[in-house]
Parts: sequence; structure tokens; C-alpha cells
Amino acid sequence: MEILCIGLNHETAPVAVRERLALTGDSLQETLQWLKGQPGVQEALVLSTCNRVELYLVTEQEAGQVDPIIRQYFTDRFGLEEDDWGRFHYQYGYHQAIAHLFRVTSGMDSMVIGEPQITGQVKEAYRQAAHQKAVGTILNRLFHKCFHVSKRVRTETELAARAVSVSYVAVELAKKIFGDLSDRQALLAGAGEMAELAARHLVTNGIARILVASRTLENAKRLAASFQGEAIPLDSIAASLAEIDILLCSTAAPDYILRVDQIREAMRTRRNKPIFIIDIAVPRNIDPEVNTIDNVYLYDIDDLQTVLQANKEERKKELKRAESIVQDEVRAFLAWISGLDLVPTIVSLRERAEQIRVGELEKALSILQTTVSEKDKKAIEAMSQAIVNKILHDPVSTLKKAEEKGDTPGLVEAVRKLFSLEPKKG
Repeated sequence: MEILCIGLNHETAPVAVRERLALTGDSLQETLQWLKGQPGVQEALVLSTCNRVELYLVTEQEAGQVDPIIRQYFTDRFGLEEDDWGRFHYQYGYHQAIAHLFRVTSGMDSMVIGEPQITGQVKEAYRQAAHQKAVGTILNRLFHKCFHVSKRVRTETELAARAVSVSYVAVELAKKIFGDLSDRQALLAGAGEMAELAARHLVTNGIARILVASRTLENAKRLAASFQGEAIPLDSIAASLAEIDILLCSTAAPDYILRVDQIREAMRTRRNKPIFIIDIAVPRNIDPEVNTIDNVYLYDIDDLQTVLQANKEERKKELKRAESIVQDEVRAFLAWISGLDLVPTIVSLRERAEQIRVGELEKALSILQTTVSEKDKKAIEAMSQAIVNKILHDPVSTLKKAEEKGDTPGLVEAVRKLFSLEPKKG
């Protein structure tokens, strides 16, 4: 059995690649069903956020066997270049995959170190996989464990203390461009968690007026009411550009909600008065060609990484403490897996040795026939049992000692191959 993580994230792939693989709704369910149907895949889960697309698998195959199949799927289904997958993706096996998941869920691998949103996103990914019956004994235990690890990291370290969000950084950039925000107007495209955080930071910094646009007007009204703002339909954004100074986009739209010609027209109406646009959606909400228009300051989520690097530097000490927790919990999880495999393997090993002992003993006695007394037969049988027990003593002792350290999985696989034992069930 192998536990794999295969994917790409904000550190390995630009947003132009990540947005093509943003899996939501039908595309996520389709990918999960496809994974379940692949030979050797026993369990599967898909984690897709603004900053990463990762596949977690329990499989009978190694990463080198699975990776080409996944690459071909993404190439055919989402139009990804084969070269892109090779350049930008990563793959982790077994304990590395487990540790990576623990880091991701704890916010240690996020663009914003310590940010809390990722835990909820992992929980949602697990919920969807469980709903489709794509997870079983191993991933069920693994993902419940990763939520426990996240809680430990947030409780026992200061990693999440004073953590800034992407929305916070967006507002800080707006302040650098405009200075005082008290006479400025902002439009939030999207009414989710990112938009709500942005609204809170804007209000804290004295923004004069907030507009909220969403495909679901009721969601826009709910968020706008929380900040004494005004709700508008999503298709009214272009018409509102003439009166706003800041546009923050975080919708789940599959395509651009604003294109170059619309913003050019708005800039004419504005008489080239500067506008600040931050697009933190993946896929992106704003056509990147907008960057060619004078007095339009467009930032996408990758542009924030330089600003957020300082956040990472400040948290290096806490990352070390968090990493210690991760390694402790990886060992505990490996010990649990070892317990699943160890006893059946030892039983199979003893059964295999006993089968060989009995077969060889019967052959020897059939050759000797009547020349051996019953007493001698018992002595020969006892000797054969003693030989088997002595041969098995060291391998079994080594397996049991390895279990205490969480090092059993590799040894279990080796023993099963060396002694031609039956594959493990499940």
C-alpha cells in the first residue's frame, strides 16, 4: 500500500496554470470519480483552493506509475500542457505525503503562514470525498488526524497569532497607493469569506463607502448590511467602475467578469482617475491585459507573495515548533498503520513457514517410512518446529521493534515480498 500526494501550489506554479486546474462543482466530482476508477486506487481525495490543487491517494502503485496517468488526464481534460505538469507539479510518497498534509491543514504551507481558512477548505474537501464514498479506512483516519494536528499547532504555537490574510494585504496595498481611504469607495465582487475579511479591513481603515456584488443578490445584501454598504447585481460592476476607487474580486466565476474594453471605457468616464484592482480569485476574474491600461493598478494573487514573504520571516521560529508537532504526529500515524499491517503479516509469515515445514516433514517421513519409530517422528517434528521458530525469531522481533518507532511499513512490504506472502486485503 502507498499513500501519495500529487499536485501543485502557489510556490511551484503561477496563477495562469493553477486557474486552469481549479476544480469546483462538477469538475471536482468528475475528477474524484475518475480517480476512484483507476487501477490500484483504493481511496482518493481532491483538495482544490486558490493556491493549490492536490490529489491524495491510497494505492497499490508507486508515484512513478500513477503520475503519468494523472498528467495525461489533466492534459486531455483541462488543456494543460504536458510540459507544464512536469515543470510545476510535485509528488510525495507515504510519510512525506502525510507530513505535507499536516503542514497544509495547519497553515504552515499557505501563502499567508498561519491563515485559518485552509483548515475549513480541507474539511470541505474531505466532506465531498466522503459523500462520494471515495475515502476508506486510511484516508478517514488520516484526515481526522490532520484536523487534530491543525488544532495542536494553533493551540501550542503562536503561528496563527497576528497572521495577516490575503484580504488584509490587499487593503494595505490600497493604502500605499491612495494613502488615506476615508474619501474612497470600494466595490467587492464576491460575497464569500475573502470579501468579508476585506470589508472588515476596509471599514477599519475608514473607507467611505462599500458596494458588494454577487451572482446571488441575497448574499450581496447580507454582506453589505453587515458593513452599512450597498448591494448590486454582479452584472452591474462595469457600470459602477466610474464611481469607485478600489475593486477587490474573489468570485467563483469560471471566466473573466471584466475585460479590457470595459475597463478602458470606465477609465474614459473617470477621466483617467486611478483605480486599484486586486484579483484574488482563481480562476482570475479580471483579464490580465488590463495591466496595459494607464492608471489601472491590477494585482493578482501571485503579486502578493513578495509582500507576504515578510510574514513568513516573522514566523520562522513558530514554524520550527509547529514542525516538531507535525513530526510527532506523523510517527503516531505511521504507528497506527503499522498496527493494521503488522499482525496479519506476522500471522501470514508463520503460516507460510508452517506450510513449508509440514510439507518437507511429510516428504522426509514418507521416504523413511517404517524405519522411523513414533518416538523418532515426534523428535524430528519437534526439531523442525524449533528450526522454524529460530529462523522466524529475528524477523518477527525486528518487526515488533520497528512498530514502536513507526518504521514498520517498509519492512512489512519487504517481508511480504521476500516470503511471497499474499497481498494484504483492502
